[in-house]
Amino acid sequence: MPLDPTTMASPVATPTPAEDNPRAMSKVSAITAITIGGALELYDSGVYNFFATLIIPLYFPIGNPLGQLLLSFGTFGAGYLMRPLGGLVIGAYADRHGRKPAVLLSMWLMAFSALILVVTPTHAQIGYVAPVLMILARLIQGFAIGGEMGSASAMLLEYADERSRGFYTSWQTASQGIAAVFAALVALSLTHALSADALEHWGWRAAFLLGILVIPIGQLIRRRLEETLVPPPRKKTAAGGWQLMRQHWRELVASVLLMTGLAAAIHLIAYYLPNYATFQLHIPRGDAVWAGFVAAAMMVVFGPIAGWMCDRVGRRTMVWWSRVALLLMAYPAFFLLNTFPSLTCLLVVVGCLAIPMAMTSPATLVLVSEVLPQRLRATGMSVTYYVAIAIFGGFAQLFSTVLIHLTGNPNAPAFYLIGCGLVSLLGLTMVPETLGRKLS
Repeated sequence: MPLDPTTMASPVATPTPAEDNPRAMSKVSAITAITIGGALELYDSGVYNFFATLIIPLYFPIGNPLGQLLLSFGTFGAGYLMRPLGGLVIGAYADRHGRKPAVLLSMWLMAFSALILVVTPTHAQIGYVAPVLMILARLIQGFAIGGEMGSASAMLLEYADERSRGFYTSWQTASQGIAAVFAALVALSLTHALSADALEHWGWRAAFLLGILVIPIGQLIRRRLEETLVPPPRKKTAAGGWQLMRQHWRELVASVLLMTGLAAAIHLIAYYLPNYATFQLHIPRGDAVWAGFVAAAMMVVFGPIAGWMCDRVGRRTMVWWSRVALLLMAYPAFFLLNTFPSLTCLLVVVGCLAIPMAMTSPATLVLVSEVLPQRLRATGMSVTYYVAIAIFGGFAQLFSTVLIHLTGNPNAPAFYLIGCGLVSLLGLTMVPETLGRKLS
């Protein structure tokens, strides 16, 4: 959906002085820069998602297939434990010193974590130092991503006015989809172009190396962005996280509950189903990656549409109907996959589930953003999103695999998605409609 220059409001903040930013971007260019920059930054995380089941055995060799699968998903989730901390630290930095320096900091931290992954030898080569470095890379990656989301979302929101905040914020969802599409295309290209041996030995490293090389491009794209933070009065110097807990505890709890349903949906549909198709449906890895591509493409296409719609019908309405749709579709989707275990069925099911997933994301992000004051927005967005992600998103694959093992029911992941969705609806009852509300 094209950006309409006639509806674009000036950023909330005082523009950057001309001597510091002689060629300030137009609003269309600014939104494009934030979106593309965010996509480039999130690319490395997407690559890890697609290659997780290939990488983990090289660093954590275990003879038991189930144990190795659980360890793979557990290590995948470990990176998510650092995201709330990254959101708190980098988010507070963004709320004090500006959105631009915060997103640049998180970008370079992502590049450093990717470099560790590229150069670290396997367990067979250096022993137990290898898994330690792997976990370190995942923790740094999680810390960096934790700071990017809140800062970038706050900047998008603050470029908009009351009539376009949903549409602007939706480009954060689109950037996640673009990152996953880019990562999926790279993963597919390497999987089909290289032999299994070459992919295992160096192919996946090439994917991360590409991520390092594009980071400077992201910095260049974002260099001329205007700062949108309005500096608070000097007397307001209390720590952002403490203010959030003390003054806005209700909004914080509601936001975590809302984000829980979003986190579970994204990670089960976009990341877990391709792996599920490989180990449960026995669809070849190279084919199953297409499921991640389809889910990401739906986020790119339907995210901005959903943002535009929630600027007209309301945030709560969009969240409600999209979450209810996911609840109703979850079990039939897994039932169909196990009844007709084919690539065609997988892609159709993922495509159908990804539409309400993409529709609920922008409305949730803008709703959470609008209930928080500007001086806490980046911190609050990052912390609430990544607390939910760390618990219910990052470990969604682990929880789902354990559910299958405990119940003997291959459709058990649907129960996890339904449970998280119901919890998120409870959070929806705790926040007011914010459509047209002036930002504080």
